[in-house]
Amino acid sequence: MRDRNFDDIADKFSRNIYGTTKGKIRQAVVWQDINELLNHLPQRPLRILDAGGGEGNMACQLAELGHQVILCDLSEEMILRAKCNAQERGVLHQMQFIQSPVQDIGQHIKQPVDLILFHAVLEWITDQKDAIATLGEIITPGGALSLMFYNANGLVMRNAILGNFHLATPNIQRRRKRSLSPQNPLVPEQVYQWLIELNMEITGKTGVRVFHDYLQSRQLQNTDFPALLELEQRYCRQEPYISLGRYIHVMARKPTLKSEL
Repeated sequence: MRDRNFDDIADKFSRNIYGTTKGKIRQAVVWQDINELLNHLPQRPLRILDAGGGEGNMACQLAELGHQVILCDLSEEMILRAKCNAQERGVLHQMQFIQSPVQDIGQHIKQPVDLILFHAVLEWITDQKDAIATLGEIITPGGALSLMFYNANGLVMRNAILGNFHLATPNIQRRRKRSLSPQNPLVPEQVYQWLIELNMEITGKTGVRVFHDYLQSRQLQNTDFPALLELEQRYCRQEPYISLGRYIHVMARKPTLKSEL
């Protein structure tokens, strides 16, 4: 299966990520984690790669903090939108844009980076462990990986709650090629094991949308959004809620060279 390119549904993708309550929760929760990551990295302008960065919303936020950001995406349309976003926010001079599959990014980046964001991409590709390994190679020792993936546990729970018992499996085959439902949900323990095998130290885990998608009344997602967001932020870093998030954000650190210890 080829990697998913969102050129054909860019507008739908944008509305789904940035224009909905689930997108707002994702942005708020993950940005809290990113800020915490930044606190544990060198306090200087960092080199950051946003791998599969889409329209570049988070990449621009990081550039606004003074960091140098490289945004990579397979989609030409997303690259164009990211450039426009950076131009409007006055950070175009701090950003570099590369149209490439994540698996080939090492051909374009010659210097290591301090931090890599790899958000909601892994579930769209087949060579998942290899993609993580490729990114790990270009992180500087002591640098960090911010990895968010579509959680197979959350998929099973959501379908069970809806009564779609025949779909309550992480291995359901999606038929709609234009759908925004990811093709390859991941079992969290498998992702954690890959990181360990790649000699990465897991430093934190966060569930993204641990309550939002399970509400009996979808109207509450809008009418009581402030209370819902507060609830999400209160429990999203605790089990069992982490493992029930529709997505899981896992943060990992590459070991420091022995000579630097």
